[in-house]
Amino acid sequence: MSSEYSYDEQGQFYPFFVFTLTSIVTLPLTYNLLSPSTDATALAPRIKSSYQPEHADLVQSLRAAQKRKQRKVKRAIAVVIGWAMMAAMMYLIVTTQRTTAKIWNPYDILGVSESASEKQIKSHYRKLGLKYHPDKARPDPAKNETADMLNDKWVELTKAYQALTDEEVRNNYIQYGHPDGKQSFSIGIALPKFIISDGNGKYVVLVYALLLGVMLPYYVGSWWYGTQRMTKEGVLVESANNLFREYTEDMDEGDLVTALSGGKEFQEVLKGDKAESGLSKIESRILAKGEVTPFAGGLTVKDKEKLEDLESGVRRKVLALLWAYLGRVELDDPALNSAKYMVAPIAQSLCGSFRAISLAYGNVGPILASFYTSQRLIQAIPPKASPLFQLPHFTPAVVKAVEGDSRTHITVQEFMDLPDERRKSVVIGKGLLNEEQYKTAVGVAQQLPYFRVEKAFFKVAGERFIIPSSLVTLVVKGRFIPPGSTNVPEVDELDLEDVDPAEDDLDALMGRKKTVKDANGKLVTEKESKPVSPPLTFAPYFSRDYSPKWHVFLSDSKQGKMAVQPFPFTTFDKPIFTDDGKPTYHMQTLKAQFAAPPQANAYSFAMHVVCDSYVGFDTKMEVTLNVEDASKAAAMAAEDEISEPEEDSLAGQMSALKGGSVATKPKRRKDEEDSDDESATEEEEDSTSETNTDTEPES
Repeated sequence: MSSEYSYDEQGQFYPFFVFTLTSIVTLPLTYNLLSPSTDATALAPRIKSSYQPEHADLVQSLRAAQKRKQRKVKRAIAVVIGWAMMAAMMYLIVTTQRTTAKIWNPYDILGVSESASEKQIKSHYRKLGLKYHPDKARPDPAKNETADMLNDKWVELTKAYQALTDEEVRNNYIQYGHPDGKQSFSIGIALPKFIISDGNGKYVVLVYALLLGVMLPYYVGSWWYGTQRMTKEGVLVESANNLFREYTEDMDEGDLVTALSGGKEFQEVLKGDKAESGLSKIESRILAKGEVTPFAGGLTVKDKEKLEDLESGVRRKVLALLWAYLGRVELDDPALNSAKYMVAPIAQSLCGSFRAISLAYGNVGPILASFYTSQRLIQAIPPKASPLFQLPHFTPAVVKAVEGDSRTHITVQEFMDLPDERRKSVVIGKGLLNEEQYKTAVGVAQQLPYFRVEKAFFKVAGERFIIPSSLVTLVVKGRFIPPGSTNVPEVDELDLEDVDPAEDDLDALMGRKKTVKDANGKLVTEKESKPVSPPLTFAPYFSRDYSPKWHVFLSDSKQGKMAVQPFPFTTFDKPIFTDDGKPTYHMQTLKAQFAAPPQANAYSFAMHVVCDSYVGFDTKMEVTLNVEDASKAAAMAAEDEISEPEEDSLAGQMSALKGGSVATKPKRRKDEEDSDDESATEEEEDSTSETNTDTEPES
């Protein structure tokens, strides 16, 4: 048996081959291109305001440039080319004439029925011999017949006859499908023969060499090198190494700003002549005397010394630009102002990398410094400066008018808690705000998502007690109450409970449904709503759209160490604002799971709820985790299980019918019942981990 290759001369098969390969790539790309965006910045609502800061056009152009980078332009081009190629192949598939391979069938060749007997076959063969035998058949010129054609016809008839009458030939036909036995093996290639014939083979080899020897190694190498040079936080490994070397246990926000300037990403922004041009001008502006700070850029004397200790170059200019951005210093140069707004988002991403490094050490100070620096970078506010700078039109003069000579800053919430007339009398005036600017500032403040913690407690799902090494859930209940909100509804006590789903409710256990209590205290299940994103951060100076995140973690106040790592929350289970922008005051639930300590004891922690986008919107409160000894908890649970049923309960009535004992309730006075209700409440409170829900803002 031999083998041979046959090419698709008529173009019947290669369109199918090309169409299939193209569709494997094009269809997933098309789905990815047209599928709804999951980016929070594209789906989240925005805070409504007409406020436009100085250089708003520059900030907007940088945001637009970033969005253009994120667009799927190359993917869209690939999809268009793919669909065009698929359409061309489909056209060929539809229009190309088909040639079907004919199966060798002796009955069809002889022209007899498959039910014909051997006698009938022999008789029919003799008749065909009179017509097609070479000694009797004559070529017909009108039909373009030749003697060779007639000979081939007779050979084919003879083979068919033998396949049906000769035993050996018949066995070949049955076993191999042909009277001559096993035939040669033909390999069909779904490509036209001209591709490799007529000297075109060298081009095919060249294409394969480019695909397999150049493009494939290039793309694989680029992907591998890209994964190796970047951390999971999305910054260069070299930048992370620089931050690691800068880490100290007593770092504050100013120290971190200096450390962030060492990122290698800034070298892409400040290439060539941009590395040092304008550095002296920037430094002279940021080191000028400030209105509410020693220097206009918001630096301290220590920060100034660190800046001056750096050698001239990219890092020193980056650090100067960061202070110019934080202090909102006007540089009177379009190129310098553009660079000032470009470095802030890069520094903010580096801040996340520094936080990951700080978490490995576990010291609370640097961790909080990373969060606070992120807030300042997004809001363009220097470290230790007033949170009031987050409001539109609030200049140093306005902030000074509000705070006076106080050494402690006033938060946005505290300012908005003042009566409206009191606020107006302080901030409206010559050199301060006018009526329209005041309305703009108040309108923005009343849309800021301040998360107020209402209750925090620990629990183990399905258990009354927390035992050592069990999986504990920290449940934080709170509402979004924008500063200056009025007519805030009272907290519904049922909303503060966290109800465990029934053990047989698979949908609730899988998170597809949620178990809650209705107004009558009965357990009901409701469908889990889609996650709700908070409004995009109001950050008019930040050249990126940014979705705020809230982080919850526990720390040991005495040792200054982190006890439970931060859990980030970017979406919530209930709407925060209505469609017309009014707050809903819905109770939100945040949950963080961790392993309980291995020893039974009462553990006191400081719980931090930190927003990475707004200054002064953080909460710190003391919480206590009561871990019971496993044997004690089991004994208490067993005692509850073997207690006698009450007389008026269904179990008590069944026990009485069986002759068993039941616990009877003596008649009591009204004051005794009230006393028992109070004691029962106290016992219920004692059965859970104690929590001090008095909150205080993070300093």
